[in-house]
Amino acid sequence: MIEPYTAVALQTPHHNCQTPQDWDKNIETICEAMDAAIWMAALQYPVKLVTLGEAAIQTFADSRLGFDHAVAANEWFNEFPGPELDRLRKKAQEHRTFIAGQCRARDSKLHPDRYFNIAFIIDPEGEIIHRYHKNQVYRNEHSTTPHDIWDSFTERYGSDLNAFFPVADTAIGKIGTLICMDRSYPETARGLAMNGAEVLYMPSYPEPWVGMGWYELHNRSRALDNTCYVVAPNCGAWYLNRDSKVPMDVFGGKTQIVDYMGKVVAEHQAGDYSFVSAIIDIEALRYYRANAYFGNWMKDLRVEVYRTIYEEPIYPKNLWMDEPPQARPVRDKHLQESIRRLQERGVYTPPAHGRGRDDLGVDAPGGAQFPVPAREKA
Repeated sequence: MIEPYTAVALQTPHHNCQTPQDWDKNIETICEAMDAAIWMAALQYPVKLVTLGEAAIQTFADSRLGFDHAVAANEWFNEFPGPELDRLRKKAQEHRTFIAGQCRARDSKLHPDRYFNIAFIIDPEGEIIHRYHKNQVYRNEHSTTPHDIWDSFTERYGSDLNAFFPVADTAIGKIGTLICMDRSYPETARGLAMNGAEVLYMPSYPEPWVGMGWYELHNRSRALDNTCYVVAPNCGAWYLNRDSKVPMDVFGGKTQIVDYMGKVVAEHQAGDYSFVSAIIDIEALRYYRANAYFGNWMKDLRVEVYRTIYEEPIYPKNLWMDEPPQARPVRDKHLQESIRRLQERGVYTPPAHGRGRDDLGVDAPGGAQFPVPAREKA
C-alpha cells in the first residue's frame, strides 16, 4: 500500500548561462528553493516528490543563441548523467525524496556528436533511476529526438513502449515524464499512461501560450484523458543575459498540480520565484481506475479504429542521422514540406489568400549560428 504523500513543484528563476560553470548559480537556487518548499509543504504529509521546471539547471542558451549542435554536444554538454546532477542527488538523499527534472546531455551510445533533452528521476538513495529522451521539439530547440535518429535509437533501445515512453515503477507510484512541447501532443501522455504511468511529470510552456490558457488546458486534459496525476512546474523568470539586472517573465507562471479527474488542486498564478504542493493519493487513483465506469477512459479504447489515423507518416524520421540538427532555415524547410504533405493528402485545405510563409528561417541575429562559448578552465 502506498500512503498519501505531498508532491512539490518548484518554480525557480534561471540565470543566463554562457559557460557550463554558470549552471552552478541555478543549481544553488534550486537547492535553496527545495529546502524552503519542503520545510513548508511537509506540514501536511511528508514530501516524497520534488519536481523542477525545464531548463532550471542549464537555462535555454543553446536554443536562444543558436549554438552549433555538434560543437555544443562535444564541448558544452556532458554525458548523461553529468556532474551537474551531483548536488541534486545529495539533496534527494538529504530529504529522502524523489526528484524529477530535466537537462540537456549527450547519450554517446546513440550518437557521439548529438545532445538530447532528457528528463530524469533521482530516488531517495541518490540513484538516477529513469531517463526519457524528449520526443517532440519545436523549431527553436536544437536537441535531437529519438525520431530524428530512428534507426540508431531503435537499435539501442528497441521500439516498444519502454523505449519511447519509459515509466519508473517506484515506491510512490509509477511515474512517467514528458517535457514542454511533448505536452502539445496527446499521444505522448497516452503512451506513458499505456505503459502504466500514474503520475506525469510535465514541466514548462512559454508565453504567449500560457496566457492564452494552453498550459492549463494541457495539464487538465492530459490528467483527465489518462486518469493520471499531473505535476507541472513551469519556469520562473529568466535573466536573459549574463548582466541582466531584471529577469523577464518569459513563461507566465501557472505552475500546477492536477488530480486524476482533471481538477486543479494547486496553482501559482504569477511567474515569480515560488512553488506549489498538493497531496498525491495513489491508492485512491488505483481504486478509481478499478471501479469507475465513466471518466476512466482507457478501458474503452477501440485501438483498432484509432490505429488507422497514423498509417501514413507525416514528419520524416531519421532526419538527423547523418548530420546534426541544423539551423532554422533547414528546419523550416522540413516543416513547410510537412504542411504541403498534409495539403496533398487532403488533411489541410490550402488557404485562398496566399501560400505558405516565407518569413521563417532566422536562427539568430544576422541569420547565422553563434559559436559555442568555451568551457572555463578550472
